[in-house]
Amino acid sequence: MKTITLASAQATELLDITSDLHNAVAEAGIEEGVCSVFCLHTTSCLIVNENEHGLKQDFEAVVRDLLPQAPFRHDCVDNNARSHLTAGIVGCNVMIPVHEGRLVLGTWQSVFFVELDGPRPRRSVAVQVIPCA
Repeated sequence: MKTITLASAQATELLDITSDLHNAVAEAGIEEGVCSVFCLHTTSCLIVNENEHGLKQDFEAVVRDLLPQAPFRHDCVDNNARSHLTAGIVGCNVMIPVHEGRLVLGTWQSVFFVELDGPRPRRSVAVQVIPCA
């Protein structure tokens, strides 16, 4: 297993981790299998989408507005219930096939860590490349 560490600079932000995943697959030396990517936080998530500036801004706006401002019970703890709930809706993991030692991604696909409760100086994603039998 490999851990990718990153930092966010905004309250809501998409950070492209695709090159880190390509590196993890290369380091694993596995030709055929699957790359499991898991977010190690409850106020962030992972998505696969296009790395286009306007689309990233649109996605950031959508996740900011996905849930209404409401008196969520968790907010009395640390005022970030919307981040927790959004992460639960979007999801904390992705699985990407590995073929001939490379991630199988579509032409425009990139993998993003989505910060929902930033900025944060240290965020982590677990990556495991699993061989096929």
